[in-house]
Amino acid sequence: MSKLRVGIIGCGRISVVYKEAFKKCSDAIDVTFAMDKIIERADDFAKDFEGCVSSDLFEDTFEQELDVVHICTPHFLHKEQVVSCLNAGINVLTEKPMAINIPDAEMMIRAANKSGKKLGVIFQNRYIEGVKIAKELIDKGKLGNITGAWSLLTWWRPPSYYDCDWKGTWSEEGGGVLIDQAIHSIDLVQYLVGSEVEWIEGHIANRILKNVEVEDVADAAIKFKNGCIYSLFATNYYTNNAPVQIEIKGEKGTISLKGFDVTVCIDGERDRFYSQDSKSDDAKGHNYWGNYHFEQIREFYESTINDSPVFINGSEGKKALSIVLGVYESSKKTKKIKL
Repeated sequence: MSKLRVGIIGCGRISVVYKEAFKKCSDAIDVTFAMDKIIERADDFAKDFEGCVSSDLFEDTFEQELDVVHICTPHFLHKEQVVSCLNAGINVLTEKPMAINIPDAEMMIRAANKSGKKLGVIFQNRYIEGVKIAKELIDKGKLGNITGAWSLLTWWRPPSYYDCDWKGTWSEEGGGVLIDQAIHSIDLVQYLVGSEVEWIEGHIANRILKNVEVEDVADAAIKFKNGCIYSLFATNYYTNNAPVQIEIKGEKGTISLKGFDVTVCIDGERDRFYSQDSKSDDAKGHNYWGNYHFEQIREFYESTINDSPVFINGSEGKKALSIVLGVYESSKKTKKIKL
């Protein structure tokens, strides 16, 4: 079978992770197109792949006969670019958040359904070894009914992080610490709990990072329809990027995640599952990104080649986004809201 022809739209900070993943997938793909509004960034990305064309025009995407496009652009551009690529018959794997509002996310899902092409949303932490084991145990009922959950994200984003033309704005980033950083832990919690959300009561504020208009801290109580109460806290004005912590509590035991390592305690028996990131020095980019983009990207290619379902498709990607936007709505209205 011929290789997939792959392109990337957006060659900024996160692109180093994609470059490494593409090299690891060289048996299945040819990287033939790199686009960024700053042509030097696209040129720099393309030079690592023989025959790869670079451009600073999104419209050039449709001249390349691509099979898969990766969308790594500012959040507010995702909807337009994803829908355009799907309508052109190109499979799309987009970075999170898939959009900055629900109507845009639903438009993307409809475009995928209408075109018959694949749409995936990056939530690479679902591929952590211990998370996969934990999900299997929960789904088999080994923890009994899930009664509670909490997540804690205490990271640091210096003012320089927002030195660009879109971050830190409601209109283009769509929010702050929730939609950009904590969305990953929110996705893991809702994925492991395995239930729809009933209501959200949350609060956001900007306390320290006064150079931006979006929130730098958020907290919420979230009730799932299975009765689980989820306590959420996130901030990006801490002094460093501490390991994310998550706990899922069931009637028979507890699952805890710290960083990329997972501890399972059921009926007094404890097991620790260390991620490959704990043992590996080959992860590219910031260490808090982990090394799991490759796992999801490779699986997306396999789904494209085999015409099999995408694990984290548009509907899955919308779940965490709905929770994030629910916290924003609750805070704005200063009341509990139902999803």
